[in-house]
Amino acid sequence: MHAAHAPQELIDSPYALRRLIATLLVMTLGATGMYVVSVVLPQVQADFGVSRSDASLPYTLLMVGFGVGGLWMGRISDRHGVHVALMLGAAGTLAGFVWASNAQGIWSFALAHGVMLGFLGAGATFAPLVADTSLWWNRRRGIAVAVCTSGNYLAGAIWPPLAQFGVSTVGWRQTYLMIGVVCGAGMLLLALAMRRRPPMAVAASHGRMPTRQSDRPFGLRMGTAQALLCAAAVGCCLAMAMPQVHIVAYCSDLGFGPARGAEMLSLMLACGIVSRLGSGLICDRIGGVRTLLLGSFLQGVALLMFIPFNGLVSLYVISAMFGLFQGGIIPAYAIIVREYFPPLEAGRRVGAVMLASLGAMALGGWVSGAIFDLTGSYRLAVLNGVFWNAVNLAIAFWLYLRARAQESAQSASTNPIIRQNFPQQS
Repeated sequence: MHAAHAPQELIDSPYALRRLIATLLVMTLGATGMYVVSVVLPQVQADFGVSRSDASLPYTLLMVGFGVGGLWMGRISDRHGVHVALMLGAAGTLAGFVWASNAQGIWSFALAHGVMLGFLGAGATFAPLVADTSLWWNRRRGIAVAVCTSGNYLAGAIWPPLAQFGVSTVGWRQTYLMIGVVCGAGMLLLALAMRRRPPMAVAASHGRMPTRQSDRPFGLRMGTAQALLCAAAVGCCLAMAMPQVHIVAYCSDLGFGPARGAEMLSLMLACGIVSRLGSGLICDRIGGVRTLLLGSFLQGVALLMFIPFNGLVSLYVISAMFGLFQGGIIPAYAIIVREYFPPLEAGRRVGAVMLASLGAMALGGWVSGAIFDLTGSYRLAVLNGVFWNAVNLAIAFWLYLRARAQESAQSASTNPIIRQNFPQQS
């Protein structure tokens, strides 16, 4: 069955808005696994009798699968439409939660997260949906992408307290089973309503769409520019992983209990929604590169605050700050791809950046657990995150300088006075 082709006038239209709402809902369902696994981490560690770092493996494999699956699903979305990727994701989400709920050991539990919930489930939602959304909007692309990616944080705000309630009443296994049925069925129904192909993708595939993107983004070769975006994503997400993965366990170690940690995670990600929407508005005004630079700096500030403060009230405040400061970073990469790369390649290029970022989230979650096992404290884990955030900040600043230089060169080349006095050499 072929997806319907959408006319060009549907861009920035009421249909695009309805599709954006459906996208937000799909993202909220597809991102569930990465947040509920943090909630059940203490129970899984106790049930399977493993170390903190081993109990972090399911999250690690989920994020690796998420990244690799996003790259593969992005290609499927570019070629066949996002609805095909979403139907595969719905099947993977249902199967993954059912498999995990019946796991008898940590490796079986971890593989369910990596293969089904990560590669198929979450992999079908983030990169394909972000790329698809960017192709349905021109005038308000930044805020549209921000709304889309907010579904990832909306999942983090909704599902941890629900999962914690389920764990405390019926146990984590039954909770996983119920979540799988709800999310899998919901994703499938929404996928069937998103069969239209974006007009930009259809036009570009037929060579009818002129683009203003340079074949040398930032004045660099296409592959070099892509590699730098991926390296930046590694830096920011190694830093981002520590609070998101370990805040529940950290609160338990401090004696506040896992319920308080789940509330902090929910607060962090709820504030991330506000951040993503705000960054979308900012992005529409200043562009993706400047938004990335701003978000990277603010995330570093928030991460540093975890070192001197560990009281209950202060951790709630810092969790909210962290969510507010770092929420706009990931959407900025999608906007940068849309601004500097060909639209027909949006899915695969966003998928490549997501692969780098999610691989870093996976590694960051495991490394933080390993540092805790070695030192008995999260202090060095936070400092490790600060270092990698500085790497991200340096790359973002360099890309910003390159973008400014390229904009100046393009402006000079189109100025008739400058062209008359300083003609370009052939």
